[in-house]
Amino acid sequence: MDEGSQAINRPILITGAGQRIGLALAQHFLAKSQPVIVSYRTRHPAVDKLEQAGVTCLYADFSTNEGILEFAERVKSLTPALRAIIHNASEWKPETRDTALCDTLQAMMQVHVTTPYLLNHELESLLRGHGQAGSDIIHLTDYVAERGSDKHIAYAASKAALENMTLSFALKLAPEVKVNAIAPALIMFNTDDDADYRQRSLNKSLMKIAPGEQEIVRLVEYLLTSRYVTGRSHAVDGGRHLR
Repeated sequence: MDEGSQAINRPILITGAGQRIGLALAQHFLAKSQPVIVSYRTRHPAVDKLEQAGVTCLYADFSTNEGILEFAERVKSLTPALRAIIHNASEWKPETRDTALCDTLQAMMQVHVTTPYLLNHELESLLRGHGQAGSDIIHLTDYVAERGSDKHIAYAASKAALENMTLSFALKLAPEVKVNAIAPALIMFNTDDDADYRQRSLNKSLMKIAPGEQEIVRLVEYLLTSRYVTGRSHAVDGGRHLR
């Protein structure tokens, strides 16, 4: 079996694939007959459809270290190797008077830092042994990791930590595994976002569009096919950094 066939037979693991970007990635790889394992926290209707189409869908509770480690063990019981891990699971909690600040910070660090940190370590053996640049880890971070956020301070800090962790894992796992980050700004709206909010958001970028989840899908494909790009964060912000 050639290297390309081996890569196709190894599943891609996507965390948080029940909706939006994670779902789009799962659907994309499914259409290419690429085996996919996804985690979900909420059983959205799309998860049922993915499962019916042949995707392995695993419930995961990343709010505790035990939940993370249990998930890693389930993945290891299902496959001896992985083609890639795409860390998409995320939560967007602002600082509010209703939640203790330490709880907000802990929640953001748990999902955006502790979860990928533990999973990368626990599943490292599934990524190694497939040749130079044979596997990938991709961290989904955020545009605010670079500029900060006055209303989502803990969130921005946790995404910045994840970007830094990209550098460390790239050093640790090279040359077998490439490790990169993708830092999106506005990619897509929620269905309940009103017209005023949408226009204000669009005006923040130079390109003045919400490009949709396929913008991220195409970048993921590029990173997976590259044999040289590692340890980098790839901004997808429509020129927003120039404002």
